[in-house]
Amino acid sequence: MAFLQIDNVSKYFPSPLGEGRVCVFKDVTIKIDKGEFVTVIGHSGCGKSTLLNIIAGLDEASEGGVLLGGREVSGPGLDRMVVFQNFSLMPWMTVFENIALAVRSAYQDWEPSQVAAHVNKYIALVGLKGAEAKRPAALSGGMKQRVGLARAFSIEPKVLLLDEPFAQIDALTRGVIQEELIQMWNTSKNTVFMVTHDVDEAILLSDRIMLMTNGPSARIGEIVDVTIPRPRSRESIIDHPHYYKIRNHVIHFLVRHAAHAGGVGSASGGRSVEEPVLVRF
Repeated sequence: MAFLQIDNVSKYFPSPLGEGRVCVFKDVTIKIDKGEFVTVIGHSGCGKSTLLNIIAGLDEASEGGVLLGGREVSGPGLDRMVVFQNFSLMPWMTVFENIALAVRSAYQDWEPSQVAAHVNKYIALVGLKGAEAKRPAALSGGMKQRVGLARAFSIEPKVLLLDEPFAQIDALTRGVIQEELIQMWNTSKNTVFMVTHDVDEAILLSDRIMLMTNGPSARIGEIVDVTIPRPRSRESIIDHPHYYKIRNHVIHFLVRHAAHAGGVGSASGGRSVEEPVLVRF
């Protein structure tokens, strides 16, 4: 059994017209190994963030289920940590206090000195040494998201869930934090499930990229293996012969689906998408 298994998960919402239901996505199935980094890309409305929330236990699947370590996910837990795009920090707490809150929840028997040492370790990892006493209002967007990443990594969860964590950050800062994320992931080897709209970000970070067809009734259309060896950097990956092949393939998939937004059948050009296509360059 896979470490994280999403098994035939479907999600329905009540119809806005008040009759029946609308299917957001249907029969999503993927097995993710321990320590694997998987990203999800698809057009708005395909249910990427909803799927992430189901894995987090913040939402319920209408059909199917999620297994983590062989156990069904039935609600939120400290074995899964989420980093949202809106930072989600406690505004009245300092950088240190925001991270310490999570650490104390995860390690309730630790002495204050142990908590402090652990928090300071992750503050240093994200380059915020010297900002420990600052509150979120005094931080830039990039610094806020560094706090969110440090808080998530600090409790050493089994699965790290990233919901477009860099969407509100400028391009230059985003690149720096992506590199910091790679360093932390290389150290921790957390299993990561990430939602993004950024193709280059997905190629830089991922082992596999899951491409979703358009909603309603979205499905996994393709799963692309990122065959560029690690370690990776933004400078080095563009020189790899597979980089533009992968990038162009993903972009062509997205363009093709944008041009056929009428549902699964039309988006796939008539091909059944009951089983996702596995793509490896």
